[in-house]
Order: sequence, then C-alpha cells, then structure tokens
Amino acid sequence: MDKAFVAQRVATKLFSTEKAVDAAMVEAAELLAGMVEARAQLKVSAITGDAAQAKLVEAISALGAARSAVVEMHRELAEVKLRVGIRTKLIGVEDKPDEEPKGKPKGFLQEVG
Repeated sequence: MDKAFVAQRVATKLFSTEKAVDAAMVEAAELLAGMVEARAQLKVSAITGDAAQAKLVEAISALGAARSAVVEMHRELAEVKLRVGIRTKLIGVEDKPDEEPKGKPKGFLQEVG
C-alpha cells in the first residue's frame, strides 16, 4: 500500500483526536460555568459542591495536559513522515499556521527582562 495513503489514515485519526480533546475541554468548561451559575441561582454557599467543582477543575487540567501531549505527538509525527519519505501534505481539517521556533514567545507577547 502507498505510504502516503497509510499516513493519511493516521493523520485523519490524529485530526479527529485533536478535535475530540478540544470538544471535551469545551464541554468541561461549560459544565464548570453551569455549576457556578447554578450555585448562584440557587443562592447556596460556595462550600456547596466545592469538592465536585475542584474535581472538575482537575479534569480540565488533565484535558489541557492531554491536548499538549497530542500537539507534541503531532509535531513528532510530522518528523516521522519526513523520515519515512513522505513529502506530500496530509489533508487536515484546517490550515496550520507557520511554525514558530520553540522557546520563542508566541503571538504579540514579548518576553521582558
């Protein structure tokens, strides 16, 4: 089987995994917002549901770590693709911005010293 087709199957799964993690983060953040709003609407103490809310915040943090791991895996697979001799661009859901060098501030923020 053609290497590019095999790689495209992996890339498709990678892109769907990235979207799934992002969607899970959105759902969890909306759940957190809903919990805070519900507590305010019910006029109950901040102590009410605090342990559950803390667990959700832990879960959101874990999702953030998972997202970072998937993004790093994406970078690693891009290098693997070149090592196995695949030079074609694999089709994803959206265009990717140009990579910025590692260790450099991203966007418009600058490091001050």
